[in-house]
Amino acid sequence: MSTTETTTGASTPAGEPGLKRVLGPKLLILFVIGDILGTGIYATTGKVAGKVGGALWLPFVIGFVVAILTAASYVELVGKYPKAAGAALYTQKAFKLPFLTFIVAFMVMCSGLSSASAAARAFSGDYLGELTNDALPPTLIAILFIVLLAALNLRGVSESVKTNVVLTVVELTGLLIILVIGAWAVLTGGGEPSRLTEFEASGTGYALITGVLGATALGFFAFVGFEDSVNMAEETKDPNRTFPRAIFIGVAVTGTIYVLVALVSSLLVDHKTLEGSSGPLLEVVKAGGVDFPHKLFALIALFAVTNSALINIMMASRLCYGMANERILPRGMARVLPRRRTPVVGIVFVTLLAIGLVSTGEIEGLGDTTAFLLLCVFAVVNVAVLVLRRDRVDHAHFRTPTVLPVLGAITALILASPLADRPADVYIRAGVLLAIGIGLWAVNKLVLRVRDES
Repeated sequence: MSTTETTTGASTPAGEPGLKRVLGPKLLILFVIGDILGTGIYATTGKVAGKVGGALWLPFVIGFVVAILTAASYVELVGKYPKAAGAALYTQKAFKLPFLTFIVAFMVMCSGLSSASAAARAFSGDYLGELTNDALPPTLIAILFIVLLAALNLRGVSESVKTNVVLTVVELTGLLIILVIGAWAVLTGGGEPSRLTEFEASGTGYALITGVLGATALGFFAFVGFEDSVNMAEETKDPNRTFPRAIFIGVAVTGTIYVLVALVSSLLVDHKTLEGSSGPLLEVVKAGGVDFPHKLFALIALFAVTNSALINIMMASRLCYGMANERILPRGMARVLPRRRTPVVGIVFVTLLAIGLVSTGEIEGLGDTTAFLLLCVFAVVNVAVLVLRRDRVDHAHFRTPTVLPVLGAITALILASPLADRPADVYIRAGVLLAIGIGLWAVNKLVLRVRDES
């Protein structure tokens, strides 16, 4: 099939319009921050506390370091190859193994969809329960939630990103409320500072290390999202200059907020109470000694998890679009609505997968699955950036110090390994998804072979 170069720089099927460049520096920074913030910090903070204890801040500090290491690799690669396929594109260019490329792409897609499913589950949890006593089935609420977000995604990236900006401001406000409550508690002598150095794991050896690593691996779910932004490269103005600042600022801002929120949470609420709630930050508001409306904070939290789901569905659909243009998926996946110029086939496809996933597992399991899949992908990407140093491009781009991707690969593999004390069901779920991916790869390869022979 013949292709044409569009104004986006992507290779698209002949006669199909390309994506529209609408994102400037400020919008992209807010997009990255909004992509990272959300379900992780609002819903899984308590589960992290259950693994590590009162020293809740430590996993977020370690997670911040790991995120910065891998973010540096993504910044170099998106500058060299400003296309929508992200990690799949980098894997293919580095290793030229279609099978590995498809698996990486499939893992990225599944991580986004498991993240969206976790957000949908969080939406129907304790935060919603604070607002209503309706006995609607949580699964039904989650499915309707995903369908509505898919409809917004179909309207266009501009509408979706503008919605993201509004929701980002709302969720940032919620976290700032937590920080103000924490500051008030410190000034008035409230809270229990001794909890900040308490560890759930007993001893100082292997159990303590695996406990901290397990908490970090789960807490890393809160940091995922910056990697999604590279899939917006074809819809970003001047991506070579815009992405480095946007990604580094986004990770730095969210990492700082996370550590401070973790400190406040542990200061005000016992880790057992946090662990038992699917709305842990609501527990912090209730314990803070500040007369802030609980229902209003619950509403803010619902906006936050909505933002996470919206962005993950949006990014998964753009990944389908990019893979289709790279011939990893059938070219039909690159079809866009002529008027809206949104990847309609990709949006429908990922929405159906998300509806299927939303009924499997709880928030913790889906969040940990997201983190595990992406940690595996991050290890590949960090190696790919080193391999691709031999591939020269004819334009200037950011180049990360070599030591950072090396450390990024090592830390990602450690957090993905059994050293992180991850529950077996996470590996089983990831293994099933991988098996599905291998099956789809085989079917797609057969279809392409038959098409070439006919």
